[in-house]
Parts: sequence; structure tokens; C-alpha cells
Amino acid sequence: GIFYFLDADGLSPTALEWDMKLWWVHLEAMVATLMVFDTTREERHWDSFKKVFNYSIDHFPLHGGEWAGYLNRQGKAKMDFKGGPYKGCFHLPRALMICESLLKKMKQ
Repeated sequence: GIFYFLDADGLSPTALEWDMKLWWVHLEAMVATLMVFDTTREERHWDSFKKVFNYSIDHFPLHGGEWAGYLNRQGKAKMDFKGGPYKGCFHLPRALMICESLLKKMKQ
């Protein structure tokens, strides 16, 4: 998974969520790696997409389809609520729709 706040030395520049894995970071990484693969067709970018996608699908979904917002370092949901002041329903459907669209385009 991808840590939210971690500098090049592996230290936290801030106390906020630095050691958590956040849903939106993984979703944006899925979109970005798929866009790069679509542009370059380099297998390493497809491998990166699959790695982030598989990790995300294996760890973030909660019962009912929505994703956990925050995972701990071990990949377990840190909180079981599905929304909050910083987690709404924007990133998940948007990112999955973009990925679906890109995959359909690439299949043609």
C-alpha cells in the first residue's frame, strides 16, 4: 500500500494520518498507472496498475460495497465508518468509472 505522509527518509512530516493507507491515494494511483500504461503500453505500468488494484480490492472494500477510508500499516481498516468530513462518495465511483472506461478503450 501507499502511505499518505512519509518523506524520503521514512519519517513523518506531520502527525496526521502519516502511517495510514488512504482510499483516495490508491484510487488515484490506479487511474494514473492505467493512464500511463494506455499511453506507453509498457508492461511495467500494467504491472503497477495490477499491483495497486489488487491490493486495493483486497483491503479497502467494506460490507455493502463502500471502501474503508483508512487502513493501518497491516492493511486492516482503521475505522469502520463509510464517510466523514474528509471521506465522501466522490473518489471511489469516479476512479472506478475512469478505470473501466480506459480498460474498455484499450480492449478495442
